[in-house]
Amino acid sequence: MSFLGIDLGTSGLRALLTDAGGVPLASAERHYEVQHPRSGWSEQDPADWIAALEGAVSDLRAHPAWAGLRGIGVAGHMHGATLLDAQDRVLRPCILWNDTRSFAEAARLDADPQLRALSGNIVFPGFTAPKLLWVATHEPQIFAQVARVLLPAAYLNLYLTGDHVADMSDSAGTSWLDTGARDWSDALLEAGQMRRDQMPRLVEGSDRAGDLRRDLRAAWGLTQPVAVAGGAGDNAAAACGIGALHEGQGFVSLGTSGVLLAARDGYHPAPETALHSFCHAVPGRWYQMGVMLSCTDSLNWLARITGQRPADLTAGLAEIPPPPGKPRFLPYLSGERTPHNDAEIRGAFTGLGTETTRDDMTRAVLEGVSFGLKDSAEALRATGADLPHLFAIGGGTRSRSWLRLLATVLDLPLHLPAEGEFGAALGAARLGRMAATGEAPEVVLTPPATAEVVDPVTALVPAYAEAYARFRAAYPAIRAVQ
Repeated sequence: MSFLGIDLGTSGLRALLTDAGGVPLASAERHYEVQHPRSGWSEQDPADWIAALEGAVSDLRAHPAWAGLRGIGVAGHMHGATLLDAQDRVLRPCILWNDTRSFAEAARLDADPQLRALSGNIVFPGFTAPKLLWVATHEPQIFAQVARVLLPAAYLNLYLTGDHVADMSDSAGTSWLDTGARDWSDALLEAGQMRRDQMPRLVEGSDRAGDLRRDLRAAWGLTQPVAVAGGAGDNAAAACGIGALHEGQGFVSLGTSGVLLAARDGYHPAPETALHSFCHAVPGRWYQMGVMLSCTDSLNWLARITGQRPADLTAGLAEIPPPPGKPRFLPYLSGERTPHNDAEIRGAFTGLGTETTRDDMTRAVLEGVSFGLKDSAEALRATGADLPHLFAIGGGTRSRSWLRLLATVLDLPLHLPAEGEFGAALGAARLGRMAATGEAPEVVLTPPATAEVVDPVTALVPAYAEAYARFRAAYPAIRAVQ
């Protein structure tokens, strides 16, 4: 028996084949483009997702374990609006999560108190509901034909099963879901000029959403029924991959953007903090996460303008950080989500002097990003989240200097997982396994082994706490002069 996890990302698709115990066997990738027809617009042709999936499957079919495929799970980038007519034909390119054209519609929806109360979240411009209001205003001929709205993962589910079906973790990012009740909200749908019959059927991410279509089974050389799981949004799938299931389990991801995620045993929305409060991909659980828009992107920016590689900038930094420096960096190069929900704020350096060196500026960037992640940690703690430690994942973890600094700023041990798979593709494969076998989440969603623990520098924790307070005070001051 084998299982397939599909990670439908913004720039490409990754498919991971695992054995019956969840051990990775083989993987395949395909890439595609994002179109930006206007400033702030971000679109993609869903046909590219299907082509990428078929290409990845063609590679994996050569593996001996392929014939034993019994379960599939799909993880997808969230919030995308894939609009279908009554014959399931795509009406226009999918409007992606990082598209900001619907900022006015988002603000109008967010001004209605019931939106936050029912969805548990701020209505961000990247969410799905404001995108449909934009289409209604600017493309009314398209809006009039909309029979279904599917998120990217749900569109792949349609291709795999022939059914309009989505999971709660992904659907929680639409602003149409009552996140506490784990069901579509008629009040939220009405506020967004939508109807329940335009929504997909909801299932839990680990439940059997359907079976692989007979014609696909034949085309893919499979003879036995294959279960297709409800699937998950990409961050929920990553939580499944890293085993963040129970209260006290979570991770910090140092990627282009930064994510600090905590699994929750209950529903604890706090939209005023700009935390995302979403359903988890398994029944009866939720997760919360803070998102910063420029994490490693801040270091990449500094590298670009100094003509260096990011690794060159951090190479000269000692693993044990010095006390906080005078230069301060506000990492708002593309605006910020948590905790400010401010699309217009931009980054800044303060405290520069003639004595400031490139290393000082590098350290300031790493400190600023770490403080931005602490914003999310503090918001999570305010909701009652218990964070005894976090797994650290993403490209930024290659810098031990940054990891030690981040551990000190957060005052938390950071666990580095052992080599291997632990991302969204593995999480999706685990969901496919549960859908096929009926195994419990507690059995399947186990954390990876810890290869190393990076502890805070205890003696420096108070100094960085004081520096964080100054960082917090800088935001309104900088905002006032921009």
